[in-house]
Amino acid sequence: MSAGTGIPSLVALGAINGGIAVAAGAFGAHGLRERLSQHSLEIYETAVRYHMFHALAMILCAVVASSGARTAGWLFQAGIVVFSGSLYALALSEVKWLGAITPIGGLAFLAGWAALAWSAIRDALH
Repeated sequence: MSAGTGIPSLVALGAINGGIAVAAGAFGAHGLRERLSQHSLEIYETAVRYHMFHALAMILCAVVASSGARTAGWLFQAGIVVFSGSLYALALSEVKWLGAITPIGGLAFLAGWAALAWSAIRDALH
């Protein structure tokens, strides 16, 4: 794996995101349980869940190592920042307009899964 392929950076970013998701989950369970409303905790937990799923998906994309999979990995990174990031901010601040940008991150996740599927289909046909 050469550094130019983007594979090591996807593995590293996936691992870093996995660690951040674990830390965020622990912080939510131990540091926020008494400070946030039940609704805000549910929002926070959704952010953590999607953060971890897509951190693992980024590592999967690096293992697959096709160009479509690399694209998917970077879309997952964008989704983590926008989807999970906006939900973390919404849960902690209760600034409602943050919820309006969350779907943009969801679209990045969906585009990532579509790119990964297309890459796998394309590779299977060749």
